Amino acid sequence: MSFGEVDWSVFRVSAFVAVSATLLCVVAGTPLAWLIARSRRRVSVVLSSVALLPLVLPPTAIGYYVLYGLGRQSAFGRFLIDDLGLRLVFTWEGAAIAAAIVALPLYVRTAQAGFEQIEPEVLAVAETMASPWRLFSRVALPLAWPGLAAAVLIALARSLGEFGATIIVAASIPGDTQTVPAGIYDAVQAGNDDLANTLALLTVAVGLAILVALALLLDLGRRR
Repeated sequence: MSFGEVDWSVFRVSAFVAVSATLLCVVAGTPLAWLIARSRRRVSVVLSSVALLPLVLPPTAIGYYVLYGLGRQSAFGRFLIDDLGLRLVFTWEGAAIAAAIVALPLYVRTAQAGFEQIEPEVLAVAETMASPWRLFSRVALPLAWPGLAAAVLIALARSLGEFGATIIVAASIPGDTQTVPAGIYDAVQAGNDDLANTLALLTVAVGLAILVALALLLDLGRRR
């Protein structure tokens, strides 16, 4: 193992991408998970199917559609670039959007399970005394926090490991958009097995830390 060859910027970029992607999952996925958990069966099935769709798509396909949507090929992409001056293609921010889409199904499914573990009687009583927003923010979120915290960790882990979608959207620019998975791939392509092994082992350490934290959270949730 050789730490001297490691470009530590790949961990900085990966952290930016993973944290931003996880925040996007929290903002978009939490209300969606709540809606799925509270909707009628048919509506829940449709919403759940849409939310889980990225799980069955190749990450490269997701990356392609994100690249198309954010680039000049689409009207939305031209609006972002020409009207707002916002260029997301070949940036770590664009990679974060791609990683968020890949991680969203795992976040939604885990958060949904957290909401579904709340006693229906508690929600029924709270529903008679609070508006839908207060029911969600003041009752459901505090009661479902172990599941939501687990969802955050799972989304973070998935975003950290994402490669296919992010490399299509952001490429692998050293010091700018190159993440740890892209760094491992580039090292293997260059025949630098020592660097690839070092980066891979470091990701194993990070992954184990996240899994231990996840196990502790799930254990805490079971004791409630």
